[in-house]
Amino acid sequence: MAFASFLIPCFVISTDIAFSCQNTDDFVGASSPGDIVIGGLFAVHSEMLPPEEYPIKPVIQNCAGFEIQIFLQTLAMIHAIETINNSTLLSGVTLGYEIYDTCAEVTKAMASALRFLAKFNSSEDVVEFKCNYSDYVPRVKAVTGASYSEVSMAVSRLLALQLIPQVSPASSAEILSDKIRFPSFFRTIPSDFHQTRAMAHLICESGWNWIGVIATDDDNGRFALESFGVQAMANNVCIAFKEMLPAYLSDNSFHTKVDHAVEKIVKETRVNVIVVFMRQVHVLRLFKKAIERNVNKIWIASDNWSAAVKISTIPNIRQLGTIVGFGFKSGDISTFQDFLRNLHEKPADNNMFLREYIMLLSVCAHLEYHDFQMCISNQSQDDLLQNVENKHQIWRDGFLNANIESGFIHSTILAIYAIAHAIKGQCKDRNCKDPSAFTPWELLEELKKVTVIDDGKEIKFDSNGDMSTSYDVILWKEIDGHMEITTMAEYDPEKGHFIFKDEEKKKEFLDLKKVQSTCSQHCRPGQMKKVTESPHTCCYECVYCPENHYSNQTDMDYCYRCNNKTYWAPVNSTTCYRKTIHFLAWTDWFAIFLLLLSAFGVVLVLSISVIFTKNLNTPVVKASGGLTVCYIILFSHFLTFLSTVFFIDEPTEFKCKTRQALFGISFALCISCILIKSLKILLAFSFDPKLQNFLKCVYKPVPTVVTCTGIQVIICTFWLIFRTPFVKQNFSIPRAIILECNEGSIVAFGIMLSYIAALAFICFIFAFKGRKLPENYNEAKFITFGMLIYFIAWIVFIPVYATTFGKYLPAVEIIVILISNYGILCCTFLPKCYIIIYKQETNTKSAFLKMIYTYSSKSASSVAVSQISLDSKSSSSRATISESRKSEKNSVNGNCHFQVPGQTLRKGKALPKNTARTVARKRLSSI
Repeated sequence: MAFASFLIPCFVISTDIAFSCQNTDDFVGASSPGDIVIGGLFAVHSEMLPPEEYPIKPVIQNCAGFEIQIFLQTLAMIHAIETINNSTLLSGVTLGYEIYDTCAEVTKAMASALRFLAKFNSSEDVVEFKCNYSDYVPRVKAVTGASYSEVSMAVSRLLALQLIPQVSPASSAEILSDKIRFPSFFRTIPSDFHQTRAMAHLICESGWNWIGVIATDDDNGRFALESFGVQAMANNVCIAFKEMLPAYLSDNSFHTKVDHAVEKIVKETRVNVIVVFMRQVHVLRLFKKAIERNVNKIWIASDNWSAAVKISTIPNIRQLGTIVGFGFKSGDISTFQDFLRNLHEKPADNNMFLREYIMLLSVCAHLEYHDFQMCISNQSQDDLLQNVENKHQIWRDGFLNANIESGFIHSTILAIYAIAHAIKGQCKDRNCKDPSAFTPWELLEELKKVTVIDDGKEIKFDSNGDMSTSYDVILWKEIDGHMEITTMAEYDPEKGHFIFKDEEKKKEFLDLKKVQSTCSQHCRPGQMKKVTESPHTCCYECVYCPENHYSNQTDMDYCYRCNNKTYWAPVNSTTCYRKTIHFLAWTDWFAIFLLLLSAFGVVLVLSISVIFTKNLNTPVVKASGGLTVCYIILFSHFLTFLSTVFFIDEPTEFKCKTRQALFGISFALCISCILIKSLKILLAFSFDPKLQNFLKCVYKPVPTVVTCTGIQVIICTFWLIFRTPFVKQNFSIPRAIILECNEGSIVAFGIMLSYIAALAFICFIFAFKGRKLPENYNEAKFITFGMLIYFIAWIVFIPVYATTFGKYLPAVEIIVILISNYGILCCTFLPKCYIIIYKQETNTKSAFLKMIYTYSSKSASSVAVSQISLDSKSSSSRATISESRKSEKNSVNGNCHFQVPGQTLRKGKALPKNTARTVARKRLSSI
């Protein structure tokens, strides 16, 4: 980069110009008189030279390291004040200035601040001690600066003694927003809180979470590091290492720590992003060392050096990688650029900084651009006086404009205009040409209300004394072989997001994401992080999401559970799937098989009905209780077969309520009718007097059937009212939902089944007693078998039902219903159908009488033998026979007494034939 240079022939620099401080006026870097004086604190030099004499004396030392960028800020302050004085803003009131060099050192800044506190027009610069400074008029009304937060913290505490307003264009430490500790501090830039949040946001948006941080070991560096640490944690960004470099270049350990920091960067191969909170002089030395070690990373620059031209012109700077940073929002500074072009025409008598700059131009004129820049920065004030002897002044045109960092220039001008507007507010009804017209604390109150127009927008200080201006996101790009500092985007601190001017800029931002800087590989969707033994949350292993969990983004800390029980997910899933609804459907092969069995049962019931209807008047049908009882039993069997239909297909509230009630009532009706038949058969063929008396008392067919069935109806009614069955979703199978009927109350279900079992047990007892009836007409024996089948089926059903789950659970109950129903139906009716169809010769009245006659003869003989045996043991056999005859007579009359068939029995005598026939006819008629 070439710049035109020319000689100013009338001025020769000689060594009689000294930079040492002989008196207080020598301490001033630049000054100009005015009605109202504004102080300025700028670190025009980067360091203060250590004392050369021992013992150390309290002498203010000379400085070294001329900072072009901060020198430009002093010029911006002068330009702003001159512009205001030449305008109508203050209506004839002129502003003066006194600018001091802090040399980036708190001690020297405090000395300058002490002079600001000196009483106005005091010849000896005396600072008076007072309990109340309300009427005290100091040397200056307000102060601009300082350049670094560490210096501003110290100065602000001193200025707060008299509440002198301090407006800094560069100190961004978050702690300075604390109005309790720093009540008179203002700034025309955002707090570091917004900068560190923007950095963390940029890092997070780029997909980086494993970074390094390098900062200076001073208040500014430590506060920035602390603030960034909080923001990084909030954005799930981990700091792999932190390196602190000494704040002063004169520190003996500085170079050693720079080497250590670079070594750390080289070793941490997974760390490809480095955040740097340092001053420009520190960054310069760090980068030179990093270039020697061929370090290639992404560097995140703080506002201190993000737009530093002297760093961007380091040879081979492109080898360092990509530099992206945040700078203060710039505005229109064209008038200041014009001011710089004409600067060589300005007198330098009252500006020691300008005189030094002119000397540096002369000393370093023979060097190329970057070396020229380094020469200016590396000259101490003492060396400069030795090297400049008898050298002509050379002005290097365009050099200052080329080194402008517009953000700092804009914020400096903004600070002066904010103070000027506050002065204007105080001067509305006062004569401000009088220095005592207002005090600094009054100006402070006015400054809190100031509104400044900047680029057409109104901006003002917030309650923390900060101006909420935005940041420029800066990207260093190589263009035509030179590193150019470009603006990639704008960051809005209030909204917390990036604003891109065009798609090309957005593409530049997206290109940053191609670089990986993570402790662990990214976890894919379907995986989640599993924290390892590392103290950092960014170091983890990727594990698959377990069953019923999913993740649909990268690097998820945990997997989401499928939001309800109706969804499921396999291992390593990126989404949830709806569970399949399962139930015993009509189309299921097993359901079809069971339906066919039920249909066959219905066909069997209808066939038996037809057979019995056609043979209505035969003895077998009559012996079965007649057509009415048979129809009732067959109808109950039909309903029981029908109830199995309600166990199949998708369960509904109606099906759940109907199926158990229908089965329970119909089966109870069936057992009740069979119970009556058992009683009737036993009554007809029983020769036990006591049993027959009992049976005749309880044999009430209609009331018994109604009562037994009615009790079941009542059980089912109470069940349906108070604990009704309902449709339930069973989630016991991981990938399916089983729709099933919940019985509502297992107790009610058990009572219903237990009642049927009780009826069946009674029926079984009566039928068992009549098991030895005539073979061809022995219903009792088959009823006993039917009841046994029922008991076995339901005893097996209970454990099977309790241990079975899934859609085939209803099939278990269907099977046991079919088994018990078929068992009773077949045992009750199939033997009779067999006789009707295949043994018609036995289905006649004569054959039936003959069979009963034979059975009655045998039964009567056995009863006679038993009776004679009783006579031999009794004291009066006549009384017994007499009682027997009386019982026979009563029996004929229908009373509940036993009738011994035949005449008076004698030992060894057979029953007469005519008596046996009579008994047979009576048994037939009773059946």
